Amino acid sequence: MGLVNSLSSLRCSDSSLGEPAPPPEEKAGPSYISGSRKRKGGLWDCVASTPNIHGSWNQAVNLQQLFGNIYRKKPKLSSKYAYQTLFLDGKDCDIRIRALEVEWPLHKAFLCQSAFFAKILKGTWKESHSNVVDLQIKNEDIDVGSLHYVFGSLYRDEDLPIIPRRVPHVLAAACLLQVEHVIRQCKETMNNNITRETVCSYYMAAETYGLKSVKTRCFDWLLCHLMTHPSVELYREIDTKLMYLLVSSPDLLVMRNEMDIYTTLKEWIFLCYNPSWKGSVKQILPNANSWLSKHMKCLDNISFLESEEGLIYQPVFKKLRFQHIICDLSDTATLERDRLIPLEWLTPIYKQQWLALLQEQENREIGPRIISEEFEDCGMRFGTMISRDGSYSWKWRAFRFCFPLHITFTNRCIVFRQCTLRCNGCCLKHVRNVVFKITLVCFDSNGKVTFSKTTGHKMVTFEYKERKIVMKLDRIALNFPLYIFFNFLFLSPGNTEHM
Repeated sequence: MGLVNSLSSLRCSDSSLGEPAPPPEEKAGPSYISGSRKRKGGLWDCVASTPNIHGSWNQAVNLQQLFGNIYRKKPKLSSKYAYQTLFLDGKDCDIRIRALEVEWPLHKAFLCQSAFFAKILKGTWKESHSNVVDLQIKNEDIDVGSLHYVFGSLYRDEDLPIIPRRVPHVLAAACLLQVEHVIRQCKETMNNNITRETVCSYYMAAETYGLKSVKTRCFDWLLCHLMTHPSVELYREIDTKLMYLLVSSPDLLVMRNEMDIYTTLKEWIFLCYNPSWKGSVKQILPNANSWLSKHMKCLDNISFLESEEGLIYQPVFKKLRFQHIICDLSDTATLERDRLIPLEWLTPIYKQQWLALLQEQENREIGPRIISEEFEDCGMRFGTMISRDGSYSWKWRAFRFCFPLHITFTNRCIVFRQCTLRCNGCCLKHVRNVVFKITLVCFDSNGKVTFSKTTGHKMVTFEYKERKIVMKLDRIALNFPLYIFFNFLFLSPGNTEHM
């Protein structure tokens, strides 16, 4: 069995993580030497640290005598000596690894720490009797620098620092060569360095190589920052699958209302089709509207999502909760003017909302009776930001349709109050149930979450014009600006079953 055939069975991704490979002559090792830490228990299995064996780095060492047979006793060398003299200088190498048009003079005893090479060098493979091994690298995430790093890590008993943006490449190489301590180091580094610049590449790498905790942390970061800290660069890096998951999530922190998610998606599509566009976040929307208007002149009697190039985006837009958009006249007019979505999507929603309105006016709607899955799939999503402590109040326009709710933030309490609703000159005074969730978040100047608190899913019953304190914050040291996010379900499951 040959080495090339074995590589096809290893788990690796062919997708690029956005960073070009360095030129073949580039060596990554010297920049990674300082600031390292000891690895725990047995990670450097083939080399134990005994610094006093050598009087000088330049002292000649006969590795054949020192190592003996690689199946016998482990070699005992100082980590510093092994890395500098054996790895970087290639002294007394007994095997050469060739990959990506670069050759590394290495040592079998050290390579055996890699499960990949241990199988080859200690097995019946033809390469076990060869002094040269050719690696066919098909994974575009693996470059010369990442291979150099992983090879070098086998010669040290302490972790070598990794530049955060380089982690996906090092992880790809470590997974290919099956070097567990480097994989663990990549996982730790990723968890501690999730930023706008790294989050998408970390998410893709974590998904590709099965790092579930890293993937979850990256996704949570995106839920918090996608709309609170919009970024041209971030929008460019989010692919269709990831955007679908974000828009679908009930935990997406939505600024203002559902219509703003639609606007974000329109800006995102504009950037997908105009990758060379340069401008600020505030300039995206007018440019997106202009581009879409010109583009739609080339499409007769169909929407953008019905066109050949737009079909791929349909699943993402179908996750919008249009029932909370068409409650506003100007937002509905925008949907029709843009011709981004098929207007046929809205027909059943218009009908459902009309029937729900009739039920409300006839005092037949009392709201949800239990907290159910409809809250996650159909609930309203709203958000706002307050810059300093004080008294604030909100009446989102969408509330006019299903429940006249007045929200206030005062004396560090969030209060719900039922407003007066009139129909044909008469006040409607029936009891109503509301399911809600409130989430509070604070960010520092770098966009890092410094505070987060949620009520979880709760239900409250209102009598006519009743006032309810739903969240108390008097004992919490709040920082400002403070972001406040609301999720609401006002209609019973029977009225939302097919939305």
